[in-house]
Amino acid sequence: MTDAFEILGIPQDRGVLIVVDHASNHVPSDIELGIAPELLEQHIAYDIGVANIARYMSESRGYLAILGTVSRLVVDLNRFSDEPGVIPQQSDGVVLTGNAITGIQRDARLDRFFHPYHGRVAELIQDMDPALVLFLHSFTPQLRTNGAEEKRPWEIGVLYNEYETASRLAIQHLEQEDLVVGDQQPYSGKDLHATMKSQAEDIGKAYTEIEIRQDLVTDETGQRRFAEIVLRMCEKIRTGLA
Repeated sequence: MTDAFEILGIPQDRGVLIVVDHASNHVPSDIELGIAPELLEQHIAYDIGVANIARYMSESRGYLAILGTVSRLVVDLNRFSDEPGVIPQQSDGVVLTGNAITGIQRDARLDRFFHPYHGRVAELIQDMDPALVLFLHSFTPQLRTNGAEEKRPWEIGVLYNEYETASRLAIQHLEQEDLVVGDQQPYSGKDLHATMKSQAEDIGKAYTEIEIRQDLVTDETGQRRFAEIVLRMCEKIRTGLA
C-alpha cells in the first residue's frame, strides 16, 4: 500500500482489472478538512462497501484490483486533474474549509495522490492488457432533492460513456440475476466519466462501470453476495467479447 493506492490480487494477461477510485475514507494526519469526523463515515467521504467487494473479487484467478487509499474529500480520483472538483470545496452541502488551498498546495496534493494513482492504473493496463476494465462504485439509497428524500429503486446500475458493448452485456446478465438494474442510473456515465474515459475509452479498452446501492453492501454478507454476482457478470462479459 502507498499513500495513493493499494493493489490486490495477482496480475494476469487478459484478465480483469478492477479500479476503485473511492475505496477509502482515510484522511492523512497532516491534512485538515475542517469537517466533523463523523462525516467521514458517510457517502460524501467514500463509496461504502466497494473496497471489500474488490478484495473478495481479487481472490479469484485473473482478477486484480487497484484501490484509491484516500478519501475523495482529500482528492477526487474520478475527476480530471484540471477540474475544480478534483479537490472539492464542498460536498453534499458540507463546506470543506480545509480545502481552500493555494495553487502550489493543490499541485502538491495532486502529485502526492492523484498522479501516482492514475499513473499506476495506466501501467497496470499497459502491462496486463486486460480483457475488461471494471470501474466499481456505490450509491446512496436516497437522493436529497429540495429537502425531500427520493428513494432510488435500482439495486445496481451500469454506467458508460461512448463505448456500450461491455455494458450492454453487463445489463443483460444482471437482469438474469433478478436484480433491479439501472441503465445509466442513478446517473449517467456521460456526465461523470473521468476515469473510465481516460483509463479505458480513450485507449480502446473494453470497460463497464458498476454502481451498487449501499444499503445492500454494508456488511460482509452483502459484500460477498455482490462480489459473486459481479464476478459472474465479468465472466459473461469476457465470453461475450471473445
